[in-house]
Amino acid sequence: MSELRDTRLEKAAALEALGKHPYALHYKPSDRMAALQHQHADLPKGEERDVAVSVAGRVMTRRVMGKLAFFTLSDETGTIQLFLEKAGLEARQEGAFKQITSLVDAGDWIGVTGGLRRTDRGELSVKVLDWTMLSKALQPLPDKWHGLADVEKRYRQRYLDLIVSPQSRETFRRRALLVSGIRRWLDERQFLEIETPVLQAEAGGADARPFITHHNTLDLPLYLRIATELHLKRLVVGGFERVYELGRIFRNEGVSTRHNPEFTSVEVYQAYADYIDMMDLTETMIASVCEQVCGGTRITYQDTDIDLTPPWRRATMHELVEEATGLDFQQFGSRDEAAAAMRQVGLEVPDAADSLGRLLNEAFEQKVEAALIQPTFVIDYPIEISPLARKHRSKPGLVERFELFIVGRETANAFSELIDPVDQRERLEAQQARKAAGDLEAQGLDEDFVNALEVGMPPTGGLGIGIDRLVMLLTDSPSIRDVIAFPLLRPESRGEDAPSVG
Repeated sequence: MSELRDTRLEKAAALEALGKHPYALHYKPSDRMAALQHQHADLPKGEERDVAVSVAGRVMTRRVMGKLAFFTLSDETGTIQLFLEKAGLEARQEGAFKQITSLVDAGDWIGVTGGLRRTDRGELSVKVLDWTMLSKALQPLPDKWHGLADVEKRYRQRYLDLIVSPQSRETFRRRALLVSGIRRWLDERQFLEIETPVLQAEAGGADARPFITHHNTLDLPLYLRIATELHLKRLVVGGFERVYELGRIFRNEGVSTRHNPEFTSVEVYQAYADYIDMMDLTETMIASVCEQVCGGTRITYQDTDIDLTPPWRRATMHELVEEATGLDFQQFGSRDEAAAAMRQVGLEVPDAADSLGRLLNEAFEQKVEAALIQPTFVIDYPIEISPLARKHRSKPGLVERFELFIVGRETANAFSELIDPVDQRERLEAQQARKAAGDLEAQGLDEDFVNALEVGMPPTGGLGIGIDRLVMLLTDSPSIRDVIAFPLLRPESRGEDAPSVG
């Protein structure tokens, strides 16, 4: 690697000696690759077109064959071939052909001007008349045949992954379109995006272990937010009827194919709405954005056909558990009775599941969740696991909550929001007790949030959607690391050689 780098440094010095700075200040291409390919698709093989074009990009491959050379140049939109002919180049400048073929390497950024020619093999090419070095690369690109075979290196050196993998570039292009599509969809329906604090005195709005930091000047311990919920609700108290925020969330939890400590969510709150309204909003918005990003609402994920066309199935947690296990939790009179029945059908009974509602959720997670492949709203959750959701209007012990599952993954979570400050205080105090007893994911009591509820909050529907998991679905990506440009990774061992990119 060091010998290749030294050789390229020598070439950079040679460019300087020729008056060609290896790191240009600017360049103004007139055309982009994809547009040229489209506009001149009718150019016949072996013919030229008398047009002046200027393109810029990274040299991906190069072949030198005597008095001819062929480079492949890539920009964000695609690639085009460069046709380099010694006679044509040297008619304008002596030694030009030798300079470009000896001083330009794969990986370099260059700009070229010339006409168009379609080769006998049918490749649209820029017949180069002049060229400019834009940035001399000192390290080689990964091998064009093998790319970055090491998945860890793909994540650690994402810039190389993007260079050699059109699929990765398409994934992040779709992610950008999805994010902008969600914002546009909400903005068009009079929702306002209002930013809330990342640094918070009390981490709340979800059951999750927070990251802890410290403000030196104020000598104040702070948490990175685990949700935007409680501050967005404060805005509803303040009179904003439709608010949302799309941004980063931080949870000090494990890493897996569906979890990253830093991730993106959108939370939406609508006054005078309930969880049924939020189901309607969720399926309409996701289907609309899917159509924009994927061209339709029928997609394939890991060889499985998924139909996102509304309406989606709606079923209670009780119904789904009974379908999967034969157990009707509504018939059990106690936690112990339910636990015995669970063991009889081969379900685990954790000690932490200390109530009938928590056991119901355990049965759901063990037997139902992974089987929910087509979009399904799971509704009416136990109150014990839903401290911020309103009690169900007609079903004791349950709350008006749903989670959306697609391909066996939770993708969205929503409530008819709890607006009774007395009930909310009692539930958060129960969470505080669990936290004091050692539950690192239990929420604390946010006194200012309860005070805001006492000022008065209108009936409200709230929704949270995991953007990363939605991007996984719409880009057919098996791991959350595939859709986060720079996922958190364990540091490489001290003293370990720099990763090879060849």
